[in-house]
Amino acid sequence: MGYSARYHAASLAAVFLALAIGILIGSEFGGDLLTETKKDIEQSLTSDLDNARDEIDDLNQQLEWSDDFGNRAYPLLIDSRLAGQRIGLVSFGELPSGITKSVETALVPTGAKLVAVGAVRQPPSVDRLGRVLGGDGKRVSGNRDELLQKYGIVVGRQLVNGGRVLRATRSELMSQTSGQFGNLDGLVLFRGDLSELESEEEAESELLDESIIRGADSTRAKLVGVEQVSTEPSSIEFYSENEINSVDNIEQPAGKVSLVFALGGAEGSFGVKDGADRVLPELLKPVDRSADRQSAGKQG
Repeated sequence: MGYSARYHAASLAAVFLALAIGILIGSEFGGDLLTETKKDIEQSLTSDLDNARDEIDDLNQQLEWSDDFGNRAYPLLIDSRLAGQRIGLVSFGELPSGITKSVETALVPTGAKLVAVGAVRQPPSVDRLGRVLGGDGKRVSGNRDELLQKYGIVVGRQLVNGGRVLRATRSELMSQTSGQFGNLDGLVLFRGDLSELESEEEAESELLDESIIRGADSTRAKLVGVEQVSTEPSSIEFYSENEINSVDNIEQPAGKVSLVFALGGAEGSFGVKDGADRVLPELLKPVDRSADRQSAGKQG
């Protein structure tokens, strides 16, 4: 037993000695190899990063050229296309200044005027609306959903046509407003983010939004929902579900073209996001030359 124990102890010592020698040798020769490998990887990554930066610079330059061309061509393409029309802008929730600016810029060469802007409160002030509509401080009868639905449809029509209910409840309906709603030819819509609302508040907001759209859409006015490429979450699906046309890149020249044509009657979801039907409306319809050919044939 003593011999066996000494034998195993010696064997283990030899193994550990071999491991120690291997580590020393590896650190001596492997260190250089690791250093060279590290340098190669760093050089490769640096080269890839430089190439990626060059590609980004090229793409940004192309985008800048494209936007410059679009901005120059835009006025010529839509010059006076909406001459004399009165357009309103309504936001469901907070209205970003970029949306207002994009809509104003889009309308300048068209001959149309942005005559009214408003931001609908989200969530809606249901109790305040009920007291105003009830008169003498009394709340109007009916449950909250019924109130919001009926009120939304009425006020949606009156955003376009004007009316007593909108005038009486304007401060309860909107958190900010300017201009004069009524006698509108078109209504541009933007929808903010409802994700921070409680579930009941979100449901009431959505019911009011949909009811306003339903009322406005029952008029002769053209409705167009808009947002920016960066808008999250997107409301394009919401617009589609409510059967109104939409533009998801309103800040771009192409988006402004789409807005103007949609206000003029073009139908669809336009833009660059997944929910879009196509980038632009059909700008030029093919000319039917059959009548000309028939006339020429008769003359011949």
